Amino acid sequence: MDFQTVEAGWLSILPPIIAISLALITKEVIFSLLLGILSGTLIYSLLANLGASGTLHVTIDLMIEKVGGNASMVIFLAMLGALVVLVTRAGGSAAYGNWAARRLKGKRSAGFAAGLLGVLIFIDDYFNCLTVGTVMKPVTDKYNMSREKLAYIIDATAAPVCIIAPISSWAASVISYYPTRTGITGMQAFVGSIPMNLYAVLTLAMVLWLNLRKNGDFGPMARAERRAEEQGVSVSAEESGDGRAKEKVSGRGTVFDLVIPVLFLVVFSVLAMLYYGGFWEGKSLFDAFGDTDAGSALALGGFGALFTAFFIFVPRKLMTFTEFFAGIVDGVKSMVSALIILALAWTISGVCRDLLATGPYVAGLVQQSNLPVVLIPAIMFVIAAGLSFATGTAWGTFGILIPITIAVCDIVAPFLSVTSLSAVLAGSVFGDHCSPISDTTILSSTGAGCNHISHVSTQIPYALTTASVCFVGYIIAGLTAPLGFTVSVGITLPISLVLLCGLLFVLPKVAPGTSR
Repeated sequence: MDFQTVEAGWLSILPPIIAISLALITKEVIFSLLLGILSGTLIYSLLANLGASGTLHVTIDLMIEKVGGNASMVIFLAMLGALVVLVTRAGGSAAYGNWAARRLKGKRSAGFAAGLLGVLIFIDDYFNCLTVGTVMKPVTDKYNMSREKLAYIIDATAAPVCIIAPISSWAASVISYYPTRTGITGMQAFVGSIPMNLYAVLTLAMVLWLNLRKNGDFGPMARAERRAEEQGVSVSAEESGDGRAKEKVSGRGTVFDLVIPVLFLVVFSVLAMLYYGGFWEGKSLFDAFGDTDAGSALALGGFGALFTAFFIFVPRKLMTFTEFFAGIVDGVKSMVSALIILALAWTISGVCRDLLATGPYVAGLVQQSNLPVVLIPAIMFVIAAGLSFATGTAWGTFGILIPITIAVCDIVAPFLSVTSLSAVLAGSVFGDHCSPISDTTILSSTGAGCNHISHVSTQIPYALTTASVCFVGYIIAGLTAPLGFTVSVGITLPISLVLLCGLLFVLPKVAPGTSR
C-alpha cells in the first residue's frame, strides 16, 4: 500500500503517548504497542477518508512493509540467536565464564569488562547489544550482578558509543541527513560534533564511575542489585525451566569455542560492510562504511559465523550433525519474543513518521517559537530527546531535526551550527536510550536476559541524571559559543563532568533504593 502522510496536528502525538503510558502502567509491552499502533492507524484512516474499517488493513499493510524493510535485521537476529545456543551447547559460554571468573575478582571488574567490550564493538548498536550480552552474561551472573545492571551497561555502551564512532552505521546515518551546500561536509560536521556530544561522553563516564565505585547505584537499580545479592540473579523461564537449563552442554568446550565464533562474526560483519559499501570497487574505507547496507552486512556476517561454528564444533564432536541444526532451530525460537516486539516497534515508528507526521508537527512548533539564540542547543536537545523517546527511533529524529537545525543556525547563529548538531545527536540518543519502544532498548534487555520493563524502569533514572547535566551543559555551551568552538568545549565539558560526578556522589545517599 502506498501511504500518503496526513496532517494530524496534535493527534499525531497520541499513539506514542498511549503506547509508552500503557507500557509503564501495565508492564505489557506487546499489548501497549498494539494499542498505540491501532490508535494511530484509526486516526490515519479517519483523516484519510478510509473510514474506521480501514484501520486493520492499514495496520497489516504497514506492518508488512516495515518487517519487509527490516528483513535483513530479522535474519541477523535469528542467526545470532542460533549462534548463542550453539556456543552454549558446545560449552564455550561455560568455559569462558570459568576462565573469566578466575581472572575477574568481583562484580566491579566484571562490570568494567562488560563496559569495555561494549566500547570495543562500535560498528553497530544491534550487534553490540546482543554480542555483549551473550559473552558477559555468564560472568556477571557468577558475581550476582543483576540482569538490570547488565542491561544498562549494554545499552549505555551501544548507541552512545556508535554515535561518537566515525566508522559505524550511526555515523553513516547522520552524514546522510546532513544538508549539502553548507560550509563543511557531513563527515567534518560529525567529527566536530563528537567532543560536544555530551550525552554520549557523560554516559560512558557514568558507566565507568558505577563500575569503579562500590555501592554507587541508586533508585530502582540499587534495589535490583540488592535483590540479586540476596536472592541470586533472576533468570527467565526459558533459561530456568524448559529452555537453557535442560540443554545438553558439552563438557569439552574451551574459551576458544566462544571467542572464535564471536571473532569471526566481527570479522565477517566488517568485511561484509566493506563489500556492500563498494570498498573493492574503488571506494575509500570511510566511504565504503558510509554507503554500506548494515542490515545485509550483519546478516551475511551471522551466516559466516554459523558456518565457522559448524566446522569447529561438529568435527571435534562437541555436538553431532543433528544436534547442530537442532540448536539452530532452538536459537531462532529464542528470538521470537524480541522479534515480535521489534516488529511492533518498527510499526509504531512508521505510524508516527509515515502516516501522521509526528516529527514535522513537533519540529514546526520549534520553528514557530522565538527562542533566544544562546538557548538553541539546550532547546534542541530537549526537542530531540522528546521526539526520539516518543517515536523510539534516534535515526528518524536525525532525519527530521538535523536539516531544520542546521538551516536555522545558518540564518540566526552560524557559530552554533556544530554545537546544535551535537545537541540534536545527544538528545536523540538519550530518547532512544530510555524509550520503552526503542529497538536498542528492547535488544539490550534481550541480550542481558532481563525483563524489558524492568530494564526500562531501572535505566530511566540513570539516563535522566545524565540528561539533566547535559541540559545545563548545553546552556553553558550556548553562552560560551561566541568564544570559539574549542574554547567552548574546554569550558563546557569539564564543568559537565564535575556536575555529573557531584550528582553520582550524592544520589546514592539521597536515593539508596531501600524502599519497596
